[in-house]
Parts: sequence; structure tokens; C-alpha cells
Amino acid sequence: MAKKNVIHKKICIDPITRLEGHGRIDLFLNEEGRLENAYMVIPELRGFEKFCEGRPVEEMPRITQRICGVCPVAHHMAAAKAGDAVYNVDPPPAAKKLRELQYASFFVADHATHFYVLGGPDFFVGPDAPKSKRNIIGIISKLGKEIGVKIFKLLSENHEVSAIIGGRYIHPVSAIIGGMSKPITEEERQRIEKIAKNTIETAKFSLKLFEDRVIKNKKYIDMILSEAFTHRTYYMGLVDENNKINFYEGKIRVVSPEGKELVKYKSEQYLDVIAEHIEPWTYLKFCYLKQVGWKGFVDGPKSGVYRATPLSRLNVADGMATPLAEAEYEHFFDALGGKPVHATLATHWARLIEILYAAERMLELAQDEEITDPNVHTIPTETPTEGIATVEAPRGTLTHHYVTDEHGLLKKVNLIVGTTNNYAAIDMSIKKAAEALVIPGKPVDDTVMNKIEMAFRAYDPCIGCATHALTGEMPMIVRVFNHERELLQEIRRD
Repeated sequence: MAKKNVIHKKICIDPITRLEGHGRIDLFLNEEGRLENAYMVIPELRGFEKFCEGRPVEEMPRITQRICGVCPVAHHMAAAKAGDAVYNVDPPPAAKKLRELQYASFFVADHATHFYVLGGPDFFVGPDAPKSKRNIIGIISKLGKEIGVKIFKLLSENHEVSAIIGGRYIHPVSAIIGGMSKPITEEERQRIEKIAKNTIETAKFSLKLFEDRVIKNKKYIDMILSEAFTHRTYYMGLVDENNKINFYEGKIRVVSPEGKELVKYKSEQYLDVIAEHIEPWTYLKFCYLKQVGWKGFVDGPKSGVYRATPLSRLNVADGMATPLAEAEYEHFFDALGGKPVHATLATHWARLIEILYAAERMLELAQDEEITDPNVHTIPTETPTEGIATVEAPRGTLTHHYVTDEHGLLKKVNLIVGTTNNYAAIDMSIKKAAEALVIPGKPVDDTVMNKIEMAFRAYDPCIGCATHALTGEMPMIVRVFNHERELLQEIRRD
């Protein structure tokens, strides 16, 4: 039988899509031209765990932060905490508070970067706007230069906090096994306190901006709540003893699509809860809940797919641990129809609530009289063995697992990062958005492609963290195939 003629059309996506890392999207169409399947393919090798073997475990807080320049502090803290567990050493109270203080400032800067630079342009400039406008410059042009001043001041000041505590803001060095390498002075504490107060005000401004420009815009709220951007999955996040959100320590809680607790576990129990599934078309693994099982790329209570995102953390928590963020938490669920919220694009709003919480927590810690205590390090004395630790990275739950010999040399390293937790859901979100947006007979133009990309952009995926790619470049190739696997079009950014 002769093959049907296919009309080829070249579509270029430029500038690059707004995510950290490498990947491509493959869309497969049936003979009617409707979407059959969609994949977010990660073509790079994951090698970071392997080349850490044989190194002293005390090097890990300095090594693992080099996985990614976007979220180095997350790996820095997870590695230090896992090192504490390897040596069974408990850092002094001041050291723990300094770690959490630095971590809160890092959360602010990371979330703000994603919101204003990567995710925000889709709302403040618009998903239908020319691609040359969907960036931070477009936001400033649309909303005024004053907002640019606010954003850059927020980032600059919170990077300063990380530099004060961590030695430098991109790849800090102060968190070590047993605590911190140095305390902070009273003068530094006062500076951090001032920055925290400034950050709270900018966080409140950002939430008000989102409320006015997005939540009160019927077009956007309809898109956020649409089935095209909705998945009913399990959710995961770190909580304190009161089931309130905490980024630095606590237990990991998992709730069902109905919001009921499935399990709450300690870091060292993660292998009892999480397993990894492999597909032949990608180097990135897919995490799922062992208790439920891998049922494929489907959602619902019978599927072990879960999400670990800012939205997930709000869904698993019983509230926020600071007053202003708690009020926003209540407003969030009231406005979106109750808890849990399954709308993927609502993750952007959840991210802003977490910025406010992190800013309030910064202020609490900066005003703690113990924060300048010079006793910030406990020297390890026990024989090293095995250690597991978890923190909440901005884009999801992060677990480091180290096994050493009696000399502290690493024999095994396993990293479960936020994007690995979310990868199955990301693929599902891309497919569902594409099913709604790819219409037979209509071109897959730049607007359609951008809206499909919005499905994964809400997760703020970091492919460098998830795969530990080595190339240092950012290629992106989108391929569209028909039902006979014939290539219809290819969009390259490499």
C-alpha cells in the first residue's frame, strides 16, 4: 500500500526553552493526526555517582555541589548531612541553624530565579507572545523597570547571605561533616537580618503580583485548572513533627491523590518506599512507590507515580510553619477548590508561597540568639560506615546515600534527586498537554510548542542534577512523528 503524503513544515524554537539541562521531546501521531504518545527524552549519561566511588566521604559536600550551578546548596547540605550519618556525628545546634539559614536564603534565590526568569514569562508576558519576548527582559518591558530592580536586589542579597555563611554563593564550602567550618559574627548576623526583612517584602510583592496578573485573569485560571494541565497523583514532601513544611530536616510524608497519608518515613528508610524503573529510550530513571507499584505512565491511586514539587509539599503538609506563609497557604487552597490541588501549573503559585516561608524562616533564624555561637563543629570520632540524608531541594525531595569502608572511602553512592522523583509525571504532563493542543489539520506552531513545554516547565526540571550530564551544552531537539513513525518535523536548538 502506498504511503500517504505528508506535508513537512520546519518550525524553529528560539530562544531556548527555560529549563536547566539537556533533552528533547518526541511526539508520535496516529493516522488521523492525533497524538499517540509523547516522550521527554534525556540523552546524556548519568555518571556522577560512579566517579565519586573511591573518594573520601568528607569530600562529598564539595564535590556533589558541582553537579549543578543552579542548586549547589541542596547537594552541599544533603552531602554534609549524609556525611554526618556516615560518622554518626551530631553537629552543634548553632551549626544546624546556620545550615538551615543558608538553605532558606538559597531557596529564595532559586525559586525566584525560576519564577521570574524561567516560568514567569509564560504568564506575565503571555504564552502566545513572540518567543523573543518570553524572558526576563520581556517581563521588565511589560511590568516596568522597577520590577527588575526588585528581582535583581532579591537575588543579589540572598546570594550575599549564602556567601557570608558558605564562603561563596555559587559553590559554598562551609558545611562539613560534623557541622560548619566557621561561625558568623554579630555584624554578619545583623546584615542577614536586614536582608531577611527585605526578602519578606519582596515575597509579599511577588504574591500580590501573581494574584493580580494571573489568579484574577480568567484566561489564566481556566488554563491552570484545565484537564490539559491536571494529573491526580501521589505527592511527597519533607515535614516537621507537626506536619508543617520544612526544607532542611524532618520526615518524608507521602499522601494519596485523595490527600490521605500513605506513609511517613525517615531518610534511612527510603529504599523501603521508593524504587526506580528504567525505560530504553532515556538515561534518566523513573521513581515510583513500591507499595503501589509501577503501572506505567498513568495517574490515580492505583499508580505508583508520585510528584515531589512545591505543589506536592503544600499538598502533603498540614500547613506552613510561619504566619504569613500560612495565610497564603490557606488562600491557595480556598481559591483552587480545596486540598489537594492537582493542577500542575499551580506549582508556580506554590513556589511563591515557599519563597515567603523561606524568607520568614530566615528572619527567625537570623534573630535567634544562638546563631552566632562559635561552637559550630563536632569532630567525628566513630568509624565510618553508611549514611543517608534527605533535604527538600527547590524542585523536589533530594536523598544522598553513601556507603564507605572503615577508612571513609566511598564504596557506593546513590542520589535520588527532585527531577528523578518527578520524571514519570513530567512525561505524563507533556503527553496530556500535547493531546489537548495538537489538533489534526492545524500546524504545531510556536505557541502550541510553548504551551506543551509549560507542562514540564512548572516542575522546574534540572536535568543536570538528574543525569549528571558531562557535555556542558544545552541542546534541545523536538521531533514529531506520524503513526508510521515517519518524521514529520524536527525543531533543533543545538
